[in-house]
Amino acid sequence: MELIVPILAAAVRSGTPILYATLGGIVTEKSGVMNLGIEGVMLVGALTGFAVTYHSHSPWLGLAAAFVVGAALCAIHALLCITLGVNQVVSGLALTMFGTGVSSLVGRGLVGETIEGLRAFPVPGLSRIPLLGPVLFRQDAMVYLSFALVFLIWFFLLHTRPGLKLRAVGESPLAAAAAGISVPAVRWSATLFGGGLAALGGAYLSVVNSHMWVEQMTSGRGWIAVALIIFGIWHPLRSALGAYLFGGVGALQLRIQAGGTSIPAPLLLMLPYVLTIVVLTAISVRKGKGILLGAPAALGQPFHREERE
Repeated sequence: MELIVPILAAAVRSGTPILYATLGGIVTEKSGVMNLGIEGVMLVGALTGFAVTYHSHSPWLGLAAAFVVGAALCAIHALLCITLGVNQVVSGLALTMFGTGVSSLVGRGLVGETIEGLRAFPVPGLSRIPLLGPVLFRQDAMVYLSFALVFLIWFFLLHTRPGLKLRAVGESPLAAAAAGISVPAVRWSATLFGGGLAALGGAYLSVVNSHMWVEQMTSGRGWIAVALIIFGIWHPLRSALGAYLFGGVGALQLRIQAGGTSIPAPLLLMLPYVLTIVVLTAISVRKGKGILLGAPAALGQPFHREERE
């Protein structure tokens, strides 16, 4: 238990930034908009969160700024894909390249600087529960917020009228428009909110996890989030389990390196990404052509007003 509990606690922390990005991607894609720019948005969010915290000395202000900037960055994606009807895959890839380049360029002067970020605090009473206490209730506030978001987004999508409208737009935008739902407005809202959550995932890395800014610090977590959306079949609860699974693999490889091993470090660093390939391959083999079973029917399809006319 002395070995397992720290690994499980580290798995929750390591999985939290991926979880934020995955939840944002689920909300966006449930509206029918595909966003492959999560990696770039996370990087911009990490830089924004760190820079604002560094200058304001307020981690919460930094996290809020990251959310706003992430939403603003995804507004470009929304303008291109929703309003102008540009190919969503191309726009998403361009967003990743843009975010990667901008964060590296603007963040050069902050490399090596440190901040006083968020610290962990135990939840009174709950933190003393055997096993669950150290793993779940001795974390930081952003981890606790992510727990709540998983259930709030699940409840919103499946048990509220706005969530039903969102899913309707993702499944059949023509039918939703005929029912009086503004398809562009719903898709815009989902894209902006999803971008804000993805940016929070990036900001978690710099403001909460490391308390510093490093170029390319997301290290492909945005792409893992894209894979987890499929792994969780566009369901927040299943995707949360996937995020902690990937976080656990990352925490385990760090523990193995710290303990000393003859296995080369680059091979250990590959573990989360190897797991990503294995998971997607397993899903593909199990479902064959139905790999996207559970995906919104209109995912990636532009909506033009003239179509319903």
